[in-house]
Amino acid sequence: MSTRKSGLGRGLDALIPKSDRTFQVVATDHIHPNPRQPRERFDEDALESLAASIREVGLLQPVIVNEAEGGDYVLVAGERRLRAARMVGLSEIPVIVREGQDDRLLTEALIENLQREDLGVLEEAAAYQQLLDDFNLTHEEIGARVGKSRSAVTNVLRLLQLPASIQGLVERGTLREGHARALLGLEDRAYAEHLAKRAAEEGWSVRQVEKAVRARVGVPPSTIRSRSGARPAAIIALEERLQDSLGTQVHIRYGPKHSGKISIAFASLDDLERIFNELM
Repeated sequence: MSTRKSGLGRGLDALIPKSDRTFQVVATDHIHPNPRQPRERFDEDALESLAASIREVGLLQPVIVNEAEGGDYVLVAGERRLRAARMVGLSEIPVIVREGQDDRLLTEALIENLQREDLGVLEEAAAYQQLLDDFNLTHEEIGARVGKSRSAVTNVLRLLQLPASIQGLVERGTLREGHARALLGLEDRAYAEHLAKRAAEEGWSVRQVEKAVRARVGVPPSTIRSRSGARPAAIIALEERLQDSLGTQVHIRYGPKHSGKISIAFASLDDLERIFNELM
């Protein structure tokens, strides 16, 4: 079993400055729940999905703990990650040991090291997710701190919604980020895995994957085209802007008398809530 699959992601150690040895690898049996944790129920499907990802690419986000007596630790943030790690049988996981109650230094360390050129896209997504989950930053705040647009942050985060097998292909470099982003347009996860496998085995280009996804999704029959057979350029441009802004597949059905419908895809209830918040 590789180091990554044992729970230690390649980029995690580098996410914490060398001068700050708050980063450690700790036995899961030595990490105890926070008695003040108000959350008692966890979505089992979401846990299973996270566990599958950990089996495939390792635990890319450390949990945050406080030191306790007797060499044990009390969980501060990351209970979903801890539970999923235990589900796949990890005996130890990476942690950040928080000193005191001020998380600003940890936040700054994560943000500073997101600038590393050798950070993989899934590691980048995991770091963004940790800033969301553990430090309550918004997509817009993360983007402002790392010098990227809010939509760019959202699009990278969406890669974590891919099936674990596709994440593994991206992590191993068999598929590029562009391939993975194209596959996000498929609601059928099994077919997305099928396409990803074919693309990896046959060396497909990103354009080939995009074409296969479009063929599977199809063009809505009510989409009205101009006499030349193509939709108006302004509609296509607006569709692309909406996709970039919302970080998901968008179809504009342009009808007569300048009327029509907008179809917005979502991958889960959490993704739907995110899109709703973006539109508000």
